[in-house]
Amino acid sequence: ASMSVKEILQSLVDDGMVDTDRIGTSNYFWAFPSKALHARKRKLEELESQFAESSQKKEALQKSIEKSKTGREDTAERAALIEELAALRQKKEQLKAEIDKYRECDPDVIEEMRQTNKIAKEAANRWTDNIFSIKSWAKRKFGFEESRIDKSFGIPEDLDYID
Repeated sequence: ASMSVKEILQSLVDDGMVDTDRIGTSNYFWAFPSKALHARKRKLEELESQFAESSQKKEALQKSIEKSKTGREDTAERAALIEELAALRQKKEQLKAEIDKYRECDPDVIEEMRQTNKIAKEAANRWTDNIFSIKSWAKRKFGFEESRIDKSFGIPEDLDYID
């Protein structure tokens, strides 16, 4: 794909290697050898400053690596401490499991159970009440005997309220 002179000039202008100006109806293009030299010099200075910055960062990282290594040398004492830490972590897990085992003795848990029981008891008594109401209605309406109603609907004879 061959490029026209116009396209080549435009790409040189875009890269800042050639200057252009419109004078009257004509476009003028020019390039001074010093311009390219200055551009290269600027680019070189920019790269050199980036390099210096990166070198400083690298040095700082190296120092922090060295710093983090101190106190972590593989000594017998460190190995013993690591072992002790692992043993303590395991003990902590065992104790946590033990605590969970006795969780039902926790006052909060007991209180929660009391509340749940209270609600369940109220509900049971409400249903007992409903059963007694329906039984007395059936006795009045149809003249059934209580034992016959109990038998027909599987109601235990000793059905009563829960205290």
